[in-house]
Amino acid sequence: MLSAAAFDDSAATYDDAFTESTIGRLLRAAVWRRLDAQFRAGDRVLELNCGTGADAIHLAQRGVHVLATDVSEAMLAVTRRKVAQAGMEELVQVAKLDIADLAAWGSSLRSETRDQRSQDDDSSPSRDPISDLRPPVSGLLSNFGGLNCVADLAGVAQALAGLLKPGGRAILCIMGPLAPWEWAWYLRQGQVGKAFRRLRRDGVPWRGLTIRYPSIAALRRAFAPMFTVQRVSAIGALLPPSYVEPWAARHPALLARLNRIERRLETAWPLPWLADHYLIEMVLH
Repeated sequence: MLSAAAFDDSAATYDDAFTESTIGRLLRAAVWRRLDAQFRAGDRVLELNCGTGADAIHLAQRGVHVLATDVSEAMLAVTRRKVAQAGMEELVQVAKLDIADLAAWGSSLRSETRDQRSQDDDSSPSRDPISDLRPPVSGLLSNFGGLNCVADLAGVAQALAGLLKPGGRAILCIMGPLAPWEWAWYLRQGQVGKAFRRLRRDGVPWRGLTIRYPSIAALRRAFAPMFTVQRVSAIGALLPPSYVEPWAARHPALLARLNRIERRLETAWPLPWLADHYLIEMVLH
């Protein structure tokens, strides 16, 4: 189970620190371009780790139905308030969901036999953790590192496959292990351990959680039995990470130029492999 407290503490400041920051706006706009390309009005999208609801509201404004979920009640409270302010209550449903529960459910599905799956037993560990909330789902979204908090990516993949219509699309934004911006930023400050923290095999402790940084290849392997990767792009390879905001504020012209170049080359090797986040788009077999 994920620690909701780790995210509750960030709910009040998240939008100021990231959503509304100069870098945050550019990074989210890059993701939105792909959401707009993949999801259409009338689609039903399950969003994991919805945070303060920026993506859910963006999709709803385009006519997409969204089930926005998060483990943090504080984040969900902000999302509900923003959804109401935007007048999107009919298109956005907000609910609590722990991604770790999805992983456990998916893991149990992998271990069950086909006969066991056919039994309708409420005590079964394979019971869908959002069975009372789920609409028909044609798309899945997890933005800005929510899946980095989960050890069992194969379990998540199995669970998501069970929630998605055949031919449905999944868009996942993952923090990768190789981040030259991070190396340069922290090495300049003499923080060698922090510069290369993403390379630790056992992950990085953070507020009671363990953050892991799967490579694109590792993510592909976890989802490969059920999903086909269609596209991988960089979200923050030439653009700096959000904690470099003070630097970005002093160099707006350079930041805009880096953004233009990154958007043109976002799928070109090696940018997705060297980005703060990579955006991987998949379709269910």
